[in-house]
Amino acid sequence: MLTLSNRLTIPASELEFQAIRASGPGGQNVNKVSTAIQLVFDYRNSPTLPQHYKEGLDRLSHPNITPGGKILIKAQQFRSQEMNRQDALDRLETLLKKAAFRPKARHATKPTKASVRRRLDGKSRQSQRKQLRRSPPKD
Repeated sequence: MLTLSNRLTIPASELEFQAIRASGPGGQNVNKVSTAIQLVFDYRNSPTLPQHYKEGLDRLSHPNITPGGKILIKAQQFRSQEMNRQDALDRLETLLKKAAFRPKARHATKPTKASVRRRLDGKSRQSQRKQLRRSPPKD
């Protein structure tokens, strides 16, 4: 079970864990024991995941998201299966929270009259300064 917030919990029945052999160095432990975990979560067909999460995941271009609407996470950082399972869940939680983030909508505002006046005064002062630096015209 994965708890994302007070109101949203993904049941363990929607998460598919597979124990696989890890790659890389490690000698006999890597060659004999299946300690790596591959987590598969089919978010498009998930009845508990809200629609805005699904849309956010569709917008993300993440290497763990397949075009078919599944999230594949391979965790092999630790030597124990349980720690790799927890690592995969943490990474899934991070990805789902990233997909759920919606930036604030921007509202167009106008500058105040005083700020416009200050900006124009500064521009005219700079113009005067530049004119004083010019060499006098040749007649």
